[in-house]
Amino acid sequence: MNKLSNDTYKHSFKPKIRENLGLTVYNCGFQKCESGYTWGPALRDHYLIHYVTAGKGTYKVNNNIYEVHAGMMFAVFESSVVSYSADEKDPWEYYWVGFNGADAERLVKLSPLRKEAPVLNAKGNDVFQSALLDIYRNAGSGPADEARMVGYLYLFLSHLIALSAGNAKYSSSSAVYVENALKFIRYNYSNKIDICDIAKNIGVSRSHLYRIFVRHLSMSPNEYLAKFRINEACALLRNSSLSIGEIANSVGFDDQLYFSRVFKKYKGVAPSRYVSQTGQHSD
Repeated sequence: MNKLSNDTYKHSFKPKIRENLGLTVYNCGFQKCESGYTWGPALRDHYLIHYVTAGKGTYKVNNNIYEVHAGMMFAVFESSVVSYSADEKDPWEYYWVGFNGADAERLVKLSPLRKEAPVLNAKGNDVFQSALLDIYRNAGSGPADEARMVGYLYLFLSHLIALSAGNAKYSSSSAVYVENALKFIRYNYSNKIDICDIAKNIGVSRSHLYRIFVRHLSMSPNEYLAKFRINEACALLRNSSLSIGEIANSVGFDDQLYFSRVFKKYKGVAPSRYVSQTGQHSD
């Protein structure tokens, strides 16, 4: 890691716990880099978007090298090995946000950024700098802080999605079905709903529901519903005094043992262990 000189700065925030319903801020901040400042080569376990406000630098990914200057964005996709360096003579300044979650891939796919096209010219759209700064200004570890950060992240992504020509993907019929399915899940996950209920509610067959989920979210409807419920359970474990059984019932599981198995599948630990690790609640 390069040491910052006196005329450079870095302000950043990383929450200790990275859980949220559908979207989670992993890190955020802004930095004026010193000459030649470099990160990588390495990979991230989340999405990371930089918006350059001054200077220039280079971004390397998949054997491609991109020249990036003020008014441009570059995106790091999870599990991609990348490196980026500030210019020696005119080092860049940038704002960034790192994020992930059940909704992250769907939202990124609606934007102009792609793995095969990870750099975007957004010059003249000063809204991005202020949107990213709002995320940082509302950084904090409490539930209210987390909600504000995610809210501003959604606003930032909405500006990014608006750059997509005509929002063709967003208005496609399959995308509308997915949106309606996600809304149904958000409003009904605590009930004993299954995939047949979701498909019936939005007016498609179960097989078609499966296909459009895989196409738009890269996961099955069952997996999305399970992850959604487990992330909701994590929030309750951290922020309520409910027992494990009460939490299981609250997120749509009527069998506590089955809930514990699903929880461990997605979080790597049992609910009781997760609780002890966060120190928020004991059953």
